[in-house]
Amino acid sequence: MTNPLSAPASITVIRGRGRVSALGLAAVPADNEASTFTQHTTGVPVAALPASAETAVAALRRSHPAYRQLDRTVLLALLAARQATTQAGWGNGGLVDWGVSETGNHQSTNPPIHQPTTSPLAVSIGSSRGATGRLEEFHAEFLAEGSVPAAASPLTTLGNVASWVAFDAGQDGGAALSHSSTCSSAFQALGNARAWLKAGMADRFLAGGTEAPLTDFTLAQMRAIGIYSPLAAANWPCRPGAGRPSTFVLGEGAAVFALEQLSAAQLATEPGPLLVLAGVGFGFEAIGSKTGLSPEGRHFQLAMHEALTQAGLAPTDIDAVVLHSPGTPAGDAAERAALRTVFGPELPLLLSNKWLIGHTLGASAALSLDFACHVLETQQWPTAPFATDLATAADKPIRRILVNAAGFGGNAASAVVELRG
Repeated sequence: MTNPLSAPASITVIRGRGRVSALGLAAVPADNEASTFTQHTTGVPVAALPASAETAVAALRRSHPAYRQLDRTVLLALLAARQATTQAGWGNGGLVDWGVSETGNHQSTNPPIHQPTTSPLAVSIGSSRGATGRLEEFHAEFLAEGSVPAAASPLTTLGNVASWVAFDAGQDGGAALSHSSTCSSAFQALGNARAWLKAGMADRFLAGGTEAPLTDFTLAQMRAIGIYSPLAAANWPCRPGAGRPSTFVLGEGAAVFALEQLSAAQLATEPGPLLVLAGVGFGFEAIGSKTGLSPEGRHFQLAMHEALTQAGLAPTDIDAVVLHSPGTPAGDAAERAALRTVFGPELPLLLSNKWLIGHTLGASAALSLDFACHVLETQQWPTAPFATDLATAADKPIRRILVNAAGFGGNAASAVVELRG
């Protein structure tokens, strides 16, 4: 059990969070009667934004002259960051001001009201690929004409994402940091933000992940690996934990969190409940195949142990795990083998949102963490409409959730989030 003497003198709290995905601006669907996946022009299923979220993206793009040239990846990050700052009360306008409600319903066509944040903050954003769409557009232009515009370079660097989030938030004086470690990129960003806050190097952080990879070239890359789902879009084509065949499906989205550090004295006066980012751990396994992993998931084991250690928790303190589990048989099996090594034969509840939103690469860890926060707040989650080992219900309150992520190159990351008060 948790040792109260090991509790940290201060904690990292999630003041606000925002997201956009195939579910629109919602964390979970109103129901799961109809598949959230659609067929891409290339013929494969994808988890693309619905019309309501597209309306929000279009309004955001029109709201500032400079935003009209931004990559979709950046716009998704801005969309999620604005929700997070609004929920945190950090003063960056409200969702109604720029056309959508929290449920994604269209409300108005007014442009956003850009308001500076109430005090300096830092920004840390992860993305596996960054400005995917714009990069491909600029490259096609170069092949056709032999030249590119001057804006091509700044608009396609990875740091372009964090710097625009900082600009839109009205940041003045804080750091704008970018991270790329394939599909664990968002946890790299959140782990870095938590470390800066604990060290007193920042007072507030916007941190998360974003990805807009639904381009012909990126989809071709995923199909070349041989992991893409053969199932139709209407048939829930992404199926974590369902076994063979591989059911990986690419999605797009972003999730951003507004983080603050509270001292023990501040915590004593805080009204509860509070969502606490209790630990973010990392693991790496040196493996020759950069698309592979060990059968026992050594990188998962290392990441989970580190996250638990940071949180001052034992494996028995964890009530549920939001899996990385992208629907690939080898990856799903390795993660479960790692879980059995860490937790023993009696595993916590196994949860996933990838069957709803696909695998969003560098945004996936952040969207999984947002899903975990939703489960903690509501004690509910949608039930997958196919045979799987994902949990359908809980027999006790869920207070602490571990979230896993992993990417190419042998890296993995885990985060622990808990509900206090």
